[in-house]
Amino acid sequence: MKRLNDAAGSLVDAAFVCGTDFGTQTGTFCSPETFKTLYMPYYKKVNGWIHANTPWKTFKHCCGAVESFMELFIEAGFDIINPVQCSAMGMDPKLLKERYGSRLTFWGGGVDTQKTLPFGTKEQVRDEVLRRCEIFSKDGGFVFNAIHNIQAKTPVENIVAMLDAVHEFNGGK
Repeated sequence: MKRLNDAAGSLVDAAFVCGTDFGTQTGTFCSPETFKTLYMPYYKKVNGWIHANTPWKTFKHCCGAVESFMELFIEAGFDIINPVQCSAMGMDPKLLKERYGSRLTFWGGGVDTQKTLPFGTKEQVRDEVLRRCEIFSKDGGFVFNAIHNIQAKTPVENIVAMLDAVHEFNGGK
């Protein structure tokens, strides 16, 4: 990390620390106790060094139903969570923002890439994007992104509707 900081320094805003998924559509892969024992010591060490020695924010990728791990991610020192899989069990956008929005930046969650974006109408995409932007952007801490990668055969019109809705939400910016 020191070598990265020496080379990149202030050119970096966020460090991607981990891409380990802990969630499925309906729950977590391991218990909170397992997370605390096996993963948290490493995360605390890396995140702690980054926060003590750089201005960088730390980024945790984690798909799935991980609401029960959000406090653990915060305790481990993560600043950003991605992709915010609102379609997974217990990942209600309002609940997430209310409980964790002052302590985590949500990087994603802007539109469901499993249902709405590939299979919804342009109007459904627009409505979901505007609703998610309204929820997640309140008081800051939101970077718009789809929940995950855009899937093959997603209608181009729906991708355009997603981007148009973000521009609409941002006042045409």
